[in-house]
Amino acid sequence: MMNTSATGLEALEDRDLIERTQRGNPQAFGVLVKRYMQRAYYVALGLVGSPEDALDLSQEAFVRAYRHIRTFELDKAFFTWYYQILRNLCFNFLRRKKRHVLRFSEIPEHEVLALPSREQGPEEDLERNELQRRVWRAIEKLTELEREVIVLREFQNLSYREMAEVLQCPVGTVMSRLYNARKHLAKLLKEE
Repeated sequence: MMNTSATGLEALEDRDLIERTQRGNPQAFGVLVKRYMQRAYYVALGLVGSPEDALDLSQEAFVRAYRHIRTFELDKAFFTWYYQILRNLCFNFLRRKKRHVLRFSEIPEHEVLALPSREQGPEEDLERNELQRRVWRAIEKLTELEREVIVLREFQNLSYREMAEVLQCPVGTVMSRLYNARKHLAKLLKEE
């Protein structure tokens, strides 16, 4: 008989975990939450700009996903399906709160989606930190859709195909949105 402890479940593929969840095993869904909670949090953080709100929204998205897991089609990717729930919650939150100007500067240093760092001295670290602050101030000024494609590509490292899947649009549209978002971001950085 197969081990159904959390350890045994952790080795299963997403599809198997979803099937078990659909058959009434909540521990299987718990493994999915553990597997994707950090990624979900950082996506939400990139979209709403507040650590507390990002945590609340990513958790609420998991609750909603669990409630509707029976509607999940097993030939789909779990994170793509979950992302739609999270995205809708984040955008609805922003609309409700009318918080179109985000405050990434309020994000604690240890939680910031940081620029890559090389082993450097204090002066280089200061320059990198200042550049990071400038980038986030510019990202605050992007539209929701521009910010979304920047977060997915630059901070979640999704491929164009993966982005097209989660955004439910053609790859060409993703490339166009990303090009325009980068162009707008570059303009904002020059103005900074």
